[in-house]
Amino acid sequence: MSSGGLRVVPSPKQYGVTRPISTAGPTDSDLQRTLELEKFLVDAGLYESKDETTKREEVLDRIKEIVKDWVKQLTRLRGYTDQMVEDANAAIFTFGSYRLGVHGPGADIDTLCVGPSYVNREEDFFFILHDILAEMEEVTELQPVPDAHVPLMKLKFKGVPIDLLYASISLLVVPEDLDISDVSVLYNVDEPTVRSLNGCRVADQILKLVPNVEHFCTTLRCLKFWAKRRGVYSNVTGFLGGVNWALLVARVCQLYPNAVPSMLVSRFFRVYTQWRWPNPVMLCTIDEDELGFSVWDPRKNPRDRTHHMPIITPAYPCMNSSYNVSVSTLRVMMEQFQFGNKICEDIELNKAHWSALFEPYLFFESYKNYLQVDIVAADSDDLRAWKGWVESRLRQLTLMIERDTYGKLQCHPYPHDYADTSKQCSHCAFFMGLQRKQGEVIQEGQQFDIRGTVDEFRHSVNMYMFWKPGMEIYVSHVRRKQIPSYALPEGYRRTRPPRLISEHHVEKSSPEIGEVCRSGSGSGERCLKRKQDSDGQQVKWVSPDKRQSISPESRDSVSPEIGSLSVGSASMNSSGLVSAKAKGSLDNGISCQVRTAEMDAASVNLNSVETGSSRSAPQPKEGGIKSDKKGKSSVCSSNSSVVTNLGSEISSYEDAGLESVAGSTEGSPMSVAGSNNQGSSLGDSCEADSAQLVDSGGGIVQAGLLEKFEPNSALGMILKSRGGVNSKSAQNSVTRMSLTSTA
Repeated sequence: MSSGGLRVVPSPKQYGVTRPISTAGPTDSDLQRTLELEKFLVDAGLYESKDETTKREEVLDRIKEIVKDWVKQLTRLRGYTDQMVEDANAAIFTFGSYRLGVHGPGADIDTLCVGPSYVNREEDFFFILHDILAEMEEVTELQPVPDAHVPLMKLKFKGVPIDLLYASISLLVVPEDLDISDVSVLYNVDEPTVRSLNGCRVADQILKLVPNVEHFCTTLRCLKFWAKRRGVYSNVTGFLGGVNWALLVARVCQLYPNAVPSMLVSRFFRVYTQWRWPNPVMLCTIDEDELGFSVWDPRKNPRDRTHHMPIITPAYPCMNSSYNVSVSTLRVMMEQFQFGNKICEDIELNKAHWSALFEPYLFFESYKNYLQVDIVAADSDDLRAWKGWVESRLRQLTLMIERDTYGKLQCHPYPHDYADTSKQCSHCAFFMGLQRKQGEVIQEGQQFDIRGTVDEFRHSVNMYMFWKPGMEIYVSHVRRKQIPSYALPEGYRRTRPPRLISEHHVEKSSPEIGEVCRSGSGSGERCLKRKQDSDGQQVKWVSPDKRQSISPESRDSVSPEIGSLSVGSASMNSSGLVSAKAKGSLDNGISCQVRTAEMDAASVNLNSVETGSSRSAPQPKEGGIKSDKKGKSSVCSSNSSVVTNLGSEISSYEDAGLESVAGSTEGSPMSVAGSNNQGSSLGDSCEADSAQLVDSGGGIVQAGLLEKFEPNSALGMILKSRGGVNSKSAQNSVTRMSLTSTA
């Protein structure tokens, strides 16, 4: 041990594609902080009990028996010999958090069933095995998802959630000791099978490529908990999922091979606040194999150049695991990395404790304007399927808004759903924060009109192939003060910021503004003044099923003003037809009424922002009666849209140097995060060297990460020479987006 208590431990093996930033070991202070961190994680309930562990193992053993019997049954039915029936086998593998050893209480088990070549996914897995499972008392909430990017069945077995995948490999008999890491398992299989197999192959490679598995697991468990608390854990919504966080943590472990968890958490934020996206994070070289599957390579694949935050899987065929990330979600994550980096600096200076790092993000204090997406269904089973589909499409709404406003209106989709359990209707709601891109010049009379965008989104959602009567979706613009009480944490008190003169003037003159009141019983329900519909009837907001959820924490200050947002008064039913009322009559006799934008639309004459008007939003016909796919008649009122100017309701806040991350992706890719590299006062980081791709004969090698810390190397020169991330291709002539409000 050297002076100052620093342990320098030589690391004989190089992990990753570059030399480490530092091989220094922990000081006594680092070891103490690690003990405190581990205690915090235990106290937070992130580790399951021995009984739960035993139950999981029993469930996996039972599933293994079930799939073996299923394969033997199919082997017999297809006329194979008795010996073949006896030898018939299916293997069970786990991946994800369970395989990596970072799962917590109640977490699902990602499970892969590998079967022989004559047992297929389309019929044998999704019908025959599905029916076998459906008949079992131990199985509940069985939900097939055959059209997912990775097809799977979701279920609970004795209360343990399982995500079950299937892969048919080109063998007549699956050996008990099948090595799934061997590339031979990929012979003669299709792309969905490759994706199904890759989860297990990636998990195995990650564990092989980190210097210390125990330190990796503790750090990953910590950062997954942090990501959930800060609202950035969700692959489907456009943030990062479990495998993405695992790869990011594994890369930091490679860069600091002798660091302990407290050091690795701190270095994680230090590295990724300075990483120049879209340069990729890679744990190893990207090898091309004779099997011919496409691998991530922006030099050859133009589509790969559009990825904003490439995090590359280490198993062949190497893919970008974070293709869902958009400009808006990247901006949000970079802000959260900045938050984490600041707290970790304070912890290392003994100015803060670990609890400060995990303060929940108060989403409903962070913006003044939101989109509320309400979904309803006839019963809880239908809602589960419908919600899963809608949630998987929310990312498209973010991309559409980015496209149609040229990045000037920024979206923050929040990866939690909320519902009101006091209502009878099966319902839940998602929310998206809205803000104008900081630095945009506001001109009087300019506006955001996103009705057309939301119409397009609703049409895409209503293409759901398993649609049933009663499945409805409604979208509306709401202000912070109009957020329903069921979405707020228990005991939450709404803040009342000083009212601006212009806002006060408009509120006095606008009879359509929703007002918040409290019932005499103290229930805290919202009582909104509603604009009457065309029949003169008052339309009420009735919301249903609730799932309790933590609402995370606020930025230091609120978002920049948006400008104006145009919200139409008409709504659309599930067939895409325009109606005056967003009302879903459910088969079970419950009438679930959901408010429309015409009820909540506020007219505020403030500064606004224009995105242009190269395409007019489609306007519904006035007056007429339209019939939807359920045979109902919908009376269409005139669609005189109300323009909601959101401008000066929102004060600006510091973007902490993230202008280029949050901004347009046009031009050089270095502009996507170019101004993030602010350096660190704590020692191991420095300016980035020039980035380039090095071809070592076996594929792409990431270069430029020396002791001075190049936060990301590969791709800079390549992408720059190609003109950077091409966002123009995603920008069509649609500039005025209409927010057809149906919630």
